[in-house]
Amino acid sequence: MNNSHQVVILGSGCAGNTAAIYSARANLRPLILEGHEPGGQLSITTEVENFPGFPEGINGPMLVEHMKQQAIRFGATYQHARVKHADLSKRPFKLELEQGESVHTSILIIATGASARWLNLPNEQKLIGHGVSSCATCDGFFFRDKKIMVIGGGDSAMEEANFLSRFGSEVAIVHRSEHFRASRIMLDRAQRNPKIKFLTNTVVEDVFDIEKGHVTGVKLRNVRTHEVYDREVDGFFVAIGHIPNTKPFAAQLDLDPDGYIISHGGARTNIAGVFHAGDVQDRVYRQAVTASGAGCMAAIEAERFLEAEGH
Repeated sequence: MNNSHQVVILGSGCAGNTAAIYSARANLRPLILEGHEPGGQLSITTEVENFPGFPEGINGPMLVEHMKQQAIRFGATYQHARVKHADLSKRPFKLELEQGESVHTSILIIATGASARWLNLPNEQKLIGHGVSSCATCDGFFFRDKKIMVIGGGDSAMEEANFLSRFGSEVAIVHRSEHFRASRIMLDRAQRNPKIKFLTNTVVEDVFDIEKGHVTGVKLRNVRTHEVYDREVDGFFVAIGHIPNTKPFAAQLDLDPDGYIISHGGARTNIAGVFHAGDVQDRVYRQAVTASGAGCMAAIEAERFLEAEGH
């Protein structure tokens, strides 16, 4: 495989695939390095009902696969690889892959996303998409009139719980302390919501399905009394933050204290020729459709950048 490219896109979720479609249609022949989670977070989403154009909804992995095939049709190339280190000090940029190969590119579009923080419970991973979620906006609709639990003590947990109260019959917020990191206004809003109950000084030991294939309850432990007990729930939402996948670019790109890329207008980063797209920069919306829009922006800006250089 040719290791020198005009455009390399890191990530194959909605942002990366959309950037691939647009840059491939511009005849830039992009190489997409799929990363450690091909398809991004949609690869673990069973049903997507809020992506425009699919009135009956669409399976998450199928949606990103459709995008991938669309990009391939226009000339994009995909490689199952992950970047270990990036040298952005000069162009062409050099990307060292985990398998030892090096790739050079004139333009880099970073769409590596942000990974949800999980609790690492024994049954948590196998129930993702079957009652376990990290996105209330994505999955709240499926829990109408159901019992829902939200794990966390920050603004994200309060916001998720308030949103989920539109659907669930009840929402329980579980937090290991009685002190919350959430801002006063967000905490007050949750505390005033009659559907939301608080289980403080409590941790989750496990989430289980009792052989039904979807979440039916959790095992909780009170950290003060050490009492262990079960509680029936249908939806289990983990809201303890996300980790942007920017480690290979540390000390080169401008990142905020949590590691998200700081935008320098549009899809630009602080390094000319390097662009961002999707959840790796967006800590607010984190939706498939906004990620796709960001991928489109990054590809168009990359094309214009190359045109300005006479390519």
